[in-house]
Amino acid sequence: MLVALTVAIGAAALALAAWCGHAAWRDQPTKDWHFIGMAVVTVLVLAQLVIGLVQLGRGERPEQGTVIFVAYLLGAFAAVPAAGMLSLTERTKWGSVTVAAGAVVLAVLEVRLYDIWGSGA
Repeated sequence: MLVALTVAIGAAALALAAWCGHAAWRDQPTKDWHFIGMAVVTVLVLAQLVIGLVQLGRGERPEQGTVIFVAYLLGAFAAVPAAGMLSLTERTKWGSVTVAAGAVVLAVLEVRLYDIWGSGA
């Protein structure tokens, strides 16, 4: 895996979490610009998904197993869009809290993906 991309996704996810957390603190629902931020993070995770699958296709293997690696890649890809969809159904500050929580989950998944692939790879 590309360590730089994993770190960038983790940092972007935490920035999105802080941004949406701030909106929740101000009693605001998710706005259009929050969805733009979610889209940016999702595009980064899509790139990671493609790169991860290409590396698997080239014969590279994660230290802790291919199945768990692919499961975490798919979970990471779904975390922010799922939170964004839920925030559309809750047009209060709790929608912003949902996106912030989803972004924190993504950051944790990135740490775990780094660990699954192998820290030295």
